Amino acid sequence: MSAGYVIAQLKVTNSENYKEYVAKVTEVVKKFGGEYLVRNGEYQVVEGEDNFPRLVIIKFPSYEKALEWYHSDEYKPVKDIRLQNSEGSNIIVKGI
Repeated sequence: MSAGYVIAQLKVTNSENYKEYVAKVTEVVKKFGGEYLVRNGEYQVVEGEDNFPRLVIIKFPSYEKALEWYHSDEYKPVKDIRLQNSEGSNIIVKGI
């Protein structure tokens, strides 16, 4: 079974309120077997534009588990906090 990866590129629009998302999301990610591979950090844009300066990559045991996490009742209220306080994109991809 291939791992599933969540790749999020974000621009936080309300950093004070976004702190609540950061405080709550880790527990929900762990509940679905996810582990953070990248959670921001130092980086360089070597090609293209940097429209979303926050980068997060989460590895789940499977693509299906990543989708289950994203659509879960447990993540929904936490996701709403993120959506209200940031903009960007989220991609869920099946690993090789």
